[in-house]
Amino acid sequence: MARCYVTGKTTSFGNKRSHALNATRRTWKANLQTVRIKDEDGKVIKVKISAKALKKLTLERA
Repeated sequence: MARCYVTGKTTSFGNKRSHALNATRRTWKANLQTVRIKDEDGKVIKVKISAKALKKLTLERA
């Protein structure tokens, strides 16, 4: 399952509600981007990071 490397965000589940309040299952997928970053050892790794975390954090991109 896709998960954010920083925040841990994943797919959320719930109900879609029509005007008549009929409930059908639906999903909300996190906006994940694949980026290359340097980890603590200086190695370059590819990880999935949510767009919100990518804007907020100052990760060292490779």
